[in-house]
Amino acid sequence: MNGLFNGIEGYPYLYETHMHSSESSACAVNTAVEMAKAHKAYGYTGMVMTNHNWGGNTAVDRHSSWHDFLDAFFAPYYLAKEWGDANDFCVLPGYEAGYHGTEFLIYGVDIEWMYDHPELREATVAEQFDIIHSGGGIVVHAHPFREASYISEIRLFPEYIDGVEAVNAAHVAPYVPKDNIKFNEKALKYARELGIFITGGSDSHSVDLVGGGMAFADRLRDIHDLAERLRNAGPDDYRVTDGVRIYDAYGGQL
Repeated sequence: MNGLFNGIEGYPYLYETHMHSSESSACAVNTAVEMAKAHKAYGYTGMVMTNHNWGGNTAVDRHSSWHDFLDAFFAPYYLAKEWGDANDFCVLPGYEAGYHGTEFLIYGVDIEWMYDHPELREATVAEQFDIIHSGGGIVVHAHPFREASYISEIRLFPEYIDGVEAVNAAHVAPYVPKDNIKFNEKALKYARELGIFITGGSDSHSVDLVGGGMAFADRLRDIHDLAERLRNAGPDDYRVTDGVRIYDAYGGQL
């Protein structure tokens, strides 16, 4: 972790909206509490925990019962939230849904609501969209143009998303090939063509942070507040950053 958030004029509250912890994501290095501490030290106001779900690279037994899966999956969220509540750091629940390499960030549904909707486990992309909406949530296509060994093909579902994660800071981190920025450039173009809001996050898997995320003029109240702000976003309602570049809510670079 080499940098610190110095603020975006008019938008002082930075939130990480895409991150993983080792308890629930098999590819993550650090625990949820370690991630919370690192984000707080960097200057973030809060973070949304988006671990890989039953269809992705989960560290939880995907064959366990629905109730048991959710218990184990969200356990690190509760640990991080407990630390956050005691240290003026906001920790919110979300998850990253996986469909054979195509991934979606889910924001705005209650964990308790999920216990009553086991149909999510077998839902198609289209069915997921309707189910998440029924719970007041939103679906954001994560890094839609990423090229990686675990992604066999790029698949787009414009009719089944609310927004696009067009700014993924992992694509411009110092340790990745410089031309990976093209994944973000394509995603920005895609979102602009669709005329839908963008999000941004670091896709962080360890405490080696790069400073991506979303900045707001005031603090988020809860995960429902985030979903509502995104759903009704105007261009200047928030800012998106990869740690260097800054964009408005619809992908305009500032």
